[in-house]
Amino acid sequence: MKIGAIDIGTNSMRLLIADYIDGKLFNREKFINTTRIGQGVDSKGYIREDAIKRNIKALKEFSELAYEKGCEHLYCIGTSALRDSNNKLEFINLAKNEVGIDVEIISGQEESNLGFMGVLQGLEENEDILVIDIGGGSTEFILGGNNGIEFSKSENVGALRMTEKFLNEDPICEEEFESMKKFISSTINDTLNILKNKEIKAVVGIGGTITSVSAINQELETYSMEKIHGSEINQKELDIILQNLKNMTLSDKKTLKGLQPKRADIITAGVTILNIIMKKLEKQNIIVSEYDNLEGLLCHKAKKMS
Repeated sequence: MKIGAIDIGTNSMRLLIADYIDGKLFNREKFINTTRIGQGVDSKGYIREDAIKRNIKALKEFSELAYEKGCEHLYCIGTSALRDSNNKLEFINLAKNEVGIDVEIISGQEESNLGFMGVLQGLEENEDILVIDIGGGSTEFILGGNNGIEFSKSENVGALRMTEKFLNEDPICEEEFESMKKFISSTINDTLNILKNKEIKAVVGIGGTITSVSAINQELETYSMEKIHGSEINQKELDIILQNLKNMTLSDKKTLKGLQPKRADIITAGVTILNIIMKKLEKQNIIVSEYDNLEGLLCHKAKKMS
């Protein structure tokens, strides 16, 4: 059975198409479009008119692509920006009336659960793992193993949200950068204090920030799911990447090997969040997973059908 899932994230919209056979996913294909539905949501509380149009257009294109490729079922979720916006119903109604898609807005808790479920699909080692999902609007922390989730928390710090809130100059001004760091640290401090006292055998990262860091680290000319999945980044490499990003202009970042130009403006904030987490938890390595909440959503829905 071929099924598809769309995730409307704060920064980008993603589509996963896969064959579901006996509880496993095969022939995975992923597509991404940087649609920025969350632009301005943090400060204004509303999804902008141009962002709505852009995202409905992208949703239509993804929907057509999924059915062209033979999908029998297509599911769609909305995360942080849609959760937080006051005009989310306008978007949901348009998606239904114009594209014929039901957009399910999920809570931070549900997002965490799906992300964790997805990671387990793609990992050999799966006991006492901490999954960190740095998105555009929020960051999810999920600790658990085969027996389920022991702890999970969604925090409102994300790469797009922090960039909009703090980083206005190019190259990045030290004062703004320090304010952002302080804000991130104080926001996630309680969660990190809880996690510090837990048994964590491995840290696994999912989402656009961590996959971009891996691609930059490997200097990939073209993105490869195979090269990203299971790759590791150590604290020293992370420090060097962050230092370089801080000193670069936006146009320099756009030409950086491994980084999608459309993510160039928000990558520094994302890497800062990751660096703060790793340092506070005193973890030297993070494993990168290409299996995330999209895989989790497909497995969750397919199990309900079978």
